[in-house]
Amino acid sequence: MELESQTNTGMQDLEEESGGIVEEKPVAKEETKEKSALMRQVDAGIKKKVELIDSSFWRYAARSMLATLFLTLGTAIAFGTALEAEKIMPGSGKFTFAFMFSWSLVMIIFMNAELGTSNMLFMTVGVYRKKLSPGKATKILFTCVLFNLIGGIVFGYLVSLTGAFQNLPADNYMFAGVAGKLSKSTLQIIVEGIFANIVVNTAFVINLRMKDDAGKVMAIIFVIFIFAFLGYEHVIANFPAFSLAFFASNGTIAGMTVGSVIHNLIFAFIGNYIGGALIIGMTYAWMNKTDTSFID
Repeated sequence: MELESQTNTGMQDLEEESGGIVEEKPVAKEETKEKSALMRQVDAGIKKKVELIDSSFWRYAARSMLATLFLTLGTAIAFGTALEAEKIMPGSGKFTFAFMFSWSLVMIIFMNAELGTSNMLFMTVGVYRKKLSPGKATKILFTCVLFNLIGGIVFGYLVSLTGAFQNLPADNYMFAGVAGKLSKSTLQIIVEGIFANIVVNTAFVINLRMKDDAGKVMAIIFVIFIFAFLGYEHVIANFPAFSLAFFASNGTIAGMTVGSVIHNLIFAFIGNYIGGALIIGMTYAWMNKTDTSFID
């Protein structure tokens, strides 16, 4: 009883000192900063895309069309140099094509254009990291791809009217290359699409990691050279390539039908998604979701 009395007296004294109120201090939540510099940059890129399409749909659409403007120019100079190189040294066109085509991605990155196959990575990683909803991610990706397609057709047609693509022989390097793309099997298109977008998104990740612009240009060129030289399937690059070849040939390329073009584009898209969104995007997002110091 004596011990209980002392305890009660102590509590009363404490209440009197604090005015009868015992205050509980709220526990402050610590904001966890993303440790991975790569993931912070991916998150920032996602945020910019969401802000742009929400505030101005048509500005986002314009940036998407600009991507295939630069791809059309890159495709045109690649085919143009290959056509001339083949006249001088048969077999050399493949080398000049791959080197000159690589400048397409340099233009796209440095001019802040929106490319559908890189958005496969950004949107999928964004959903995984809960930076945007699946619906918003789908809207951004397919808006980008749609206006990439519109740009590819429009600019492909306009470039076909220029002097370099007039009166080309039926067996030239460009027509033969496009005919070869359209004759590939479904499995080949998917597998080549996977590797194509592994390469393209590797170039995008390298661009995010590097600070020196000259270094970025060199890295992008030599990375993109891989898929261009090997002739892998990239759905967005095929938009201007098919359009330019169709208009320059007046629709006479062997095997170029609506069905063969749609077949190539659908399965190239699937392969590109697997390579860019899943193999590169999701793998790196998952690997960087760690408490260890081994992050990017």
